Amino acid sequence: MHTHLNTQPKPLVKDKNNWRVWWQLTRPHTLTAGFVPVLVGTALALNEKAHFHAAVFICMMVATLFIQMATNMFNEYYDYKRGLDNENSIGIGGAIVREGVSPQTVLTIALTLYGLSILLGIYICSHSSWWLALIGLICMSVGYLYTGGPFPIAYTPFGEIFAGLFMGVFVILIAFFIQAGYVSANSVLVSIPVALLVGAINLANNIRDLEGDKENGRKTLAILAGRKNAIIILGSSMAVSYIWIISLILSDNASPWLLLVLLSIPKAVKATKGFVGKTQPLQMMPAMKATAQTNTIFGFLLSIGLFINYFI
Repeated sequence: MHTHLNTQPKPLVKDKNNWRVWWQLTRPHTLTAGFVPVLVGTALALNEKAHFHAAVFICMMVATLFIQMATNMFNEYYDYKRGLDNENSIGIGGAIVREGVSPQTVLTIALTLYGLSILLGIYICSHSSWWLALIGLICMSVGYLYTGGPFPIAYTPFGEIFAGLFMGVFVILIAFFIQAGYVSANSVLVSIPVALLVGAINLANNIRDLEGDKENGRKTLAILAGRKNAIIILGSSMAVSYIWIISLILSDNASPWLLLVLLSIPKAVKATKGFVGKTQPLQMMPAMKATAQTNTIFGFLLSIGLFINYFI
């Protein structure tokens, strides 16, 4: 059993006014998990002849990004509180210990973003259904509990599942619902590959942090499966995303225009190969970025295919 000291590293004192510090605190490479599902869900709704509500779409996009940013900041705060981050941490986390950002400031910003998301959610609900308030609160709770609370989801093998389900499937279906007023079977089917790629972002992060997480007693999927198998799972989840889209097209459940997503395959291959043979976190940073870029490019191409099908 791993023991863990609760001694918190002392924050360094640096230039906290540098805008890059605050931008990196949002962990921008993960934000694709926020806006891609909203774009896909909206494009799906338009394909089902829904009337486009621009203001609701914008509010949904901003609220989702705020929730993603806040989740990342909760991660930053609780990694510091549990002593997981230090000035030598690899990656874009650790702003508290490396940049001298006040832990309380990070927590306050995260809670403020949640508050703004609630206000945007009220507007969205007033133009669709108040049942969305319950679903939205559940999604926000999962965002907090991912690293907060007594039993953080991030410490378990279920982080990828929760990320894919709540930031993939749920966000797509909410974005679809607020435009169409219902949820279709097709919208659920198309959400699956996006959910897999959102989960892949989490898995890539856990592969990079495997050794450090193991030392701190985490039981992530990457740790339980082992580095080699985790990379295989990562590559397989990406492959299934493409196979899924092809299957939808062959079964007449999707437009052939969705084959545009195949253009993102080189990035997926680069992401998977980038982890092979690597053991140092710094060596795996390019592969992590490529994984997030795969989600971004795949999602954009999927949306473009849906928009093309809508306009023709």
